[in-house]
Amino acid sequence: MFCPMPKDPRVESAVRHWAPRFVSNGVVLADFEEVVAGIERWEDWCGAWSERAAVHEALGRETLAAGYGLSAGEHLSRAGVYYHFAKFLFVHDMAQMKSAHMKSVACRQLALPHLTPPGERVEIPFEGGHLAAILRRPEGIARPPLVIMVPGLDSAKEEMESYETPFLARGMATLLVDGPGQGESEYRFAIRGDYEVAVKAMVDWVETRADLDAGRTGLWGVSLGGYYAPRAAAFEKRVRACVSLSGPFDWGDCWDALPQLTRDAFRVRSYLPTEAEARAYAATLSLKGVARQIECPLFIVAGKQDRIVPWADSAQLAAEASGPVELLMIEDAGHNANNRPYRYRTRTADWMADQLNAGAPI
Repeated sequence: MFCPMPKDPRVESAVRHWAPRFVSNGVVLADFEEVVAGIERWEDWCGAWSERAAVHEALGRETLAAGYGLSAGEHLSRAGVYYHFAKFLFVHDMAQMKSAHMKSVACRQLALPHLTPPGERVEIPFEGGHLAAILRRPEGIARPPLVIMVPGLDSAKEEMESYETPFLARGMATLLVDGPGQGESEYRFAIRGDYEVAVKAMVDWVETRADLDAGRTGLWGVSLGGYYAPRAAAFEKRVRACVSLSGPFDWGDCWDALPQLTRDAFRVRSYLPTEAEARAYAATLSLKGVARQIECPLFIVAGKQDRIVPWADSAQLAAEASGPVELLMIEDAGHNANNRPYRYRTRTADWMADQLNAGAPI
């Protein structure tokens, strides 16, 4: 991948840390290179990505009007990803960020009925409000097992299609949820270390659905979600299996090495006024004294070249969990192994299918 390094260190940081993520999660390489090459200041980031997102949105709406639903769904899903990346860390301008975010939500919502398999927006009751989520069920299976998929600090359900596809293809339903501090929920619920509270609400909701097998529920999390998922599995024993992708063992221990854009996003989504308070709060997101309570099968993925979350955090989780553990350490991979998605995405989906007996008569 080639794109000239921008002058603004904030833009340079975003490109250096997250370029593989953009491309592996749905951004066309040429679009990435062209958009980034035209951004000189971080203040222009959201607008530049929104402008390119609008190109894909227009294609989607035109194609939908012409009656080609499948193609429209693809265009609109891509537009949703682009609008998401316009807003993902743009917390210094909340009005502009939220405008891009709502366009991301709208494009993905318009796409859902036209996808294969189709999806539906659902709302999970939570602490006087709700958690917005997307449910997709594999076709031809009456009561499939379910994988709850948890985003990270700066991701959201609209970014997750590339992650969910291998699970759907193997007979598992997927529930992509904006938990506290994530996606649509970030405007009402702050980040919280006890994410098991949110997962309990999710599993409670799953048990109300006659078209899902709640007894075969797995949990998956990426980046900070790679902390949330095993943390929740330690307490929510209805979770049958868990995948943790590049999750921190203790977020406070990672703080000093984090990109400034990440620290700013954590502070804002924790509803805290100062970085000092955010740093102290980060220490409450920890698996210390908790990991040993994880009894369900656990699959952990880490990249040895991760510059955001040290790979040693994954090794520590593997060492302290009480249940069966599989640790996949990818020598040449960065954060979330986004530069080597083929090394883990199908493998973790195969593993989860085995744990949940996907495809087997129940």
